[in-house]
Amino acid sequence: MGELQQLYYLPPPPLPTPTAPPPVPPSSLDEPPPPSSSHEVPPAPPGFNPSRMVGVIRRKILIKDLAAVYHAECLTYCQELLELQRKLEESYTDLKISENSKKETTRPPKRQKKSR
Repeated sequence: MGELQQLYYLPPPPLPTPTAPPPVPPSSLDEPPPPSSSHEVPPAPPGFNPSRMVGVIRRKILIKDLAAVYHAECLTYCQELLELQRKLEESYTDLKISENSKKETTRPPKRQKKSR
């Protein structure tokens, strides 16, 4: 088995040579250097952490509570709106009734039209 490992052994890759950053001109000392995306490697996503789940669950509960409060507030506004609509309809029907009563109190014409 040791012989197989020796047959397929590869030497480690050569280390990258450190390069010195280019000299910074005096006018650009105030500006931050532009990020070099070719040399930077994005950080790996963090693994599963059970302690973070507590925060997630708390936020979820807060969101549900907030939604319940908004829902209750919406229901009260809807009930108020319905009451206002009923009052408006009642006042509108009262106006119609008063208009109809005025039409009934008008006098009949003095001369009847002849029917043919």
